[in-house]
Amino acid sequence: MIAIGGSIGSGLFLGTGNELQQTGPSSIFIYLICGIFSFFILSSLGELILHRVSSSNFVSYAREFFGEKASYITGWMYFINWAMTGIVDITAISIYMQYWTIFSHISQWIFSLITLFIISIMNMLTVKWFAELEFYFIIIKVLAIIIFILCRIFFIIIGNTLQGFIPGYHLLLDQGGIFPLGIIRSIAVTQSIIFSFSSIELIGTAAG
Repeated sequence: MIAIGGSIGSGLFLGTGNELQQTGPSSIFIYLICGIFSFFILSSLGELILHRVSSSNFVSYAREFFGEKASYITGWMYFINWAMTGIVDITAISIYMQYWTIFSHISQWIFSLITLFIISIMNMLTVKWFAELEFYFIIIKVLAIIIFILCRIFFIIIGNTLQGFIPGYHLLLDQGGIFPLGIIRSIAVTQSIIFSFSSIELIGTAAG
């Protein structure tokens, strides 16, 4: 559940809006391509787990097949990835809170500090309670995704105007086509889209 919930985070909720703004409908195809590669990576990880079970899987596999240097780099890059992800998520929560007018006059750093305090308290709890809290938070994320999808379908069916636009598939081409700002701009956001898929590898860690 943590692996599923990790991939439904700021990269998906906040990042997708930014990517759509920068690249238009082409981001759909980039997500599809990155998703296919993610599937191949997870399939390979599954084969490695069947080859030799390890709780520190890809770091120990890097050591086994590529040596100590590769293992060292893999482990530290993974640590840096999650350290940066923590900062990104805390910043994203501050941005979310600014959406409501009632909180708009409060500085973002205050929300960041409160979030950091709550997360720190959660991590100081026992593993059992931490896992329970994560489980229920992730259920909320999954339900939010389902509700978003149902809302999109509903607005497309009824065809009501939203912010000056009539929802529908015609929007894919009406605002400059699939690549409204050019192919180069679409390729440039690939890195942030790949970031949205981070944490799916935790399924392999959990299996180990």
